[in-house]
Amino acid sequence: MTAAAVTSCNPVLVQSRKQQGLPHSVVSWRFSPSSPFATTTAPSRATSRRASRRPLRVAAFVNPKPTVLVTDNLGEAGIDLLKRYANVDCSYDLSLEELCTKISLCDALIVTGGTKVTREVFESSGGRLRVVGRVGVGIDNVDVTAATEHGCLVVNAPTADTVAAAEHGIALLTSMARKIAQADASMKAGKWQRSTFLGVSLLGKRLAVMGFGRVGSEVARRAKGLGMNVIAHDPFAPLDRARAIGVDMVSFDEAIATTDFISLHLPLTPATSKMFNDVTFSRMKRGVRIVNVARGGVIDEEALLRALESGIVAQAALDVFTEEPPPEEDKLVRHRNVTVTPHLGASTMEAQEGVAIEIAEAVIEALKGELTATAVNAPMLSMEVISELSPYVEIAEKLGRLAVQLVSGGIGIRSVRIHYGSAREHDDLDTHYLRAMIIKGLVEPTSSVFVNLVNADFVAKQRGLRLTEEKVSLDGSPENPIEYIQVQIANVESKFASAISDSGEISVEGRLKDGKPHLTKVGSFRVDVSLEGSLLLCRQVDKPGMIGKVGSILGKENVNINYMSVGRIAPWKLAVMTIGVDEEPSREALRKIRELQDVEEFVLLKL
Repeated sequence: MTAAAVTSCNPVLVQSRKQQGLPHSVVSWRFSPSSPFATTTAPSRATSRRASRRPLRVAAFVNPKPTVLVTDNLGEAGIDLLKRYANVDCSYDLSLEELCTKISLCDALIVTGGTKVTREVFESSGGRLRVVGRVGVGIDNVDVTAATEHGCLVVNAPTADTVAAAEHGIALLTSMARKIAQADASMKAGKWQRSTFLGVSLLGKRLAVMGFGRVGSEVARRAKGLGMNVIAHDPFAPLDRARAIGVDMVSFDEAIATTDFISLHLPLTPATSKMFNDVTFSRMKRGVRIVNVARGGVIDEEALLRALESGIVAQAALDVFTEEPPPEEDKLVRHRNVTVTPHLGASTMEAQEGVAIEIAEAVIEALKGELTATAVNAPMLSMEVISELSPYVEIAEKLGRLAVQLVSGGIGIRSVRIHYGSAREHDDLDTHYLRAMIIKGLVEPTSSVFVNLVNADFVAKQRGLRLTEEKVSLDGSPENPIEYIQVQIANVESKFASAISDSGEISVEGRLKDGKPHLTKVGSFRVDVSLEGSLLLCRQVDKPGMIGKVGSILGKENVNINYMSVGRIAPWKLAVMTIGVDEEPSREALRKIRELQDVEEFVLLKL
């Protein structure tokens, strides 16, 4: 339907055309618009903006396939799975310089603890790197802050090697208690020293599990089977999990002061770095025995060496170290009362295959735009929440795009208010996802920054955007999570004065109608137009013929109208005409509309 035909139609009922496909100028792959990690990787800033105006209806990859760089050994099962969805480049033992050179050609990176993924790596990616997969549970070799700043998701594989790590912890515990490693070395040296290797029994001894996550709880379960009395410390662990296997949760001080054995299962964070130091060891029961299959940095190794020499710590069994591999002449490794293994916690055939598959699946999910459960730097959103809010994502982003384009030059945007109208209880509406997409809409049209669920809040903070959210309670059924979304920008001037609400902010509101996003309010004017293509906002005197005049100008330019709506104060008073067009009108057409008698203001907004 051409614009000229609009004069014979009810303007509110002019039906929308479906947009088709991806612009040919975009030479990369993109996510579905409902993806929480939707972003654009394009050859230029201008191209990325053109592409972002069109919502993509695809959930699969657009050729060419994404590229996954694997820099450390990964099980064949994982490699095979990756190859079904992506081009896989296995390049091992890369220097930092080599990694930084390669990374700009990659969409995903998979590493173990052997590769350091630093800020320099993310900066060298040029925005293309979308996900880093860390094999296993630890992420201390990945600069997560830099990843977040660059909108890159970090995922790990925390479950597949849980049993293997727990079994290795128990193996070290029993080997240490019975001095198995020392006795084995003695016999291989041709000696028979039965009386030298007197051990201790585990039965009835107290074990403190420090960190009661997946591995810690599995160690506790197995230690209970050995007849040990198990206590645990973890301020974040649910009490019911501990109670279910007969473990008492205690304070940190009680755990270290009253126990015979300590098993460490803590992540390495600024708070846990060198947590076990001279002060901590001085508060322990004399003759305590320590097992560490977690992270090397949680123990001050020099302090542990002093504790061993003084007899505070009778024995230690270590699978992890601050520096891996440790120096050849490391005194702790060579200590007679220390049993060591070279980071073998996940080194079983079953675990290696499991973690390879788990990390491959997590990376593929992220590349598809799905929020994997093992994401470590994204808001914790369930797939149910993401699925339920996905229809509103396009509304959220496009309202942000509309609002920022209505701002006149001069004072920058500082204060944004978001209102969600809903019949849901406040605690039953998680808006992280939608807020991220509104930030995306506000920021991307005026910058080269790519925004997604990972980095949205960081980008807003970096740019001084203060976002406040308000959930407006509505009567009705809570079946639909949201009735409307309203975005307001305060303390700015508008290039379209009618977009200023009665309260003085630029205000746009949108709703979902028949599964499609609609603009339903501009300033104080009620409108109804599909959010696709570009929008023309025109404030005019409400009188016969105005719709026809504008439609005729667009028709002569062969510009197709996909939707039209008129909102007015009262008959013969001011009205706002909102027109959705598939093609961008020429400057000449826009000039003619602007110069029409009774047109008081006019603006073109690009979606």
